[in-house]
Amino acid sequence: MNAANLTFSHDQAEAFDRIAEVLQLMGVDLEEGTAVPPREGKGAVVAVIGKAGSGKTLLLAELFKALEDSGVEIVSGEYEGRRRKDRRTLAVLAPTNKAASVLRTRGVPATTIHRILYTPVYDPEYERIAAWLAGDGERPEIEGLTDVALDRAEAFYKTNRSIPGALAAAGLRGSDFITGWKRREEPLDIGFVDEASMLDDKQFEDLQEIFPALVLFGDPAQLAPVNQSGAMVFDKLKDEAKLVLHRVHRQEADSPILDLAHALADPQLGFADFETMVEETARRDDRVVWAQRVEVDLMARSPVLVWRNVTRIRLINAFRMVYGAPETELLPGEPLICDGIELPLKHRKRRLDLEARGLIKGAQVVYLGPGRKPGFSRLHVIGAPDPQVSAASIVKIEKPDEEEPFIPFAARMGATFLHGAAVTIHKAQGSQWENVQVFAPDLYVAAKMGRVEAGQPLWKRLAYVAITRAQERLYWVVRNRLAKPTQPLTTADLAAPAMPLELEATEV
Repeated sequence: MNAANLTFSHDQAEAFDRIAEVLQLMGVDLEEGTAVPPREGKGAVVAVIGKAGSGKTLLLAELFKALEDSGVEIVSGEYEGRRRKDRRTLAVLAPTNKAASVLRTRGVPATTIHRILYTPVYDPEYERIAAWLAGDGERPEIEGLTDVALDRAEAFYKTNRSIPGALAAAGLRGSDFITGWKRREEPLDIGFVDEASMLDDKQFEDLQEIFPALVLFGDPAQLAPVNQSGAMVFDKLKDEAKLVLHRVHRQEADSPILDLAHALADPQLGFADFETMVEETARRDDRVVWAQRVEVDLMARSPVLVWRNVTRIRLINAFRMVYGAPETELLPGEPLICDGIELPLKHRKRRLDLEARGLIKGAQVVYLGPGRKPGFSRLHVIGAPDPQVSAASIVKIEKPDEEEPFIPFAARMGATFLHGAAVTIHKAQGSQWENVQVFAPDLYVAAKMGRVEAGQPLWKRLAYVAITRAQERLYWVVRNRLAKPTQPLTTADLAAPAMPLELEATEV
């Protein structure tokens, strides 16, 4: 082990060493800092399993640094340099844009699983800039681009490690330098997958086709994908392939939020006792709030977390009502959740364009205003490296006690969205927010129903996932009430890239 053992606990150090052994068999020596060409037939799947606060992210970040120091090429899904027979590669993946952005704040250039399945095709002229920024070529001379523009691109890339963002900083649009997208044809090498509890069997199979070596990082206490009957992909691995992190590493000055999450492991703890624990914690620590109402000001950027769809729909409509949002249009600043893309197969390229920019199912988006063409919306994709896009949109506003959603405006086809002021706890997995409101009456209903998932009461799994979405402050909402907003909706808090990129995804 290297100097990382100065900050690692015993179980983290053991996991680091075990993964280092697996990589060494594949020709990557973390101890010596060397990497040799891959060996045929060598590969493995290993899972690092631990609850919130057990140090999975720290371990992932240290492994990433060690691999980078060993000369392994980092593949981000934005651009890949010239392929070499002897190259060793690493991609760090997450199921959602938000989960990937959390890793990027730790200095790890993570991307979504979708972005690694599909690769961009660059215009040859502008690919010279990408190669130069990635260290694979000399500084180019490009007609129409000044030295000042190239300097801006270089400065942006040094800070953000994003090729599209750097090209945008030089004044280029996405349609200038990316001509299309294609399914990855050649395999990569090593894959790290964060939030692996969210993987379904099909995604796991796709990843195994691409990566001979996979390291999964997951939390066994979270909710399994809805189509997996309570099972997670790492449950099927042999015991020797599961590296369990037992110790909980507290946040600075301890974390009452983590304390509450881990208290749920007590099999004797009932819902009423847990609520008493939350209330007592709130009295002594302002990072936990015993809330008598939903704070509507917070809903625009961090949705209220609920269990039942009926609760979600009622909260969304209450949110729109207090802001005076008309039925026929959206207000700038309203939050949305991407619910997929409605395009026929013949428009596969346009679908890939949208997905590659972050508009994958479950992506969190903020509406900025109407686009230049009818049916188009200007959008800010939360967590995406280059967040601002313009795309054909179909927005659905669900109504209480009505089977069909109301559609205030829509393109004939394009990206579809649901309102994002409230989301189910299942959909919240993989995301974190500074402030999180949990609608406790829903969890009480789950507790009264007595449902069990994978041997644990469902309400405890729901509460655990919901609580651990909070980074700074947890609001435990105990009443079905909504506060009035203190200010109008705004988009002023959303940082734009140096030159916003727009999709040329026209309607049919």
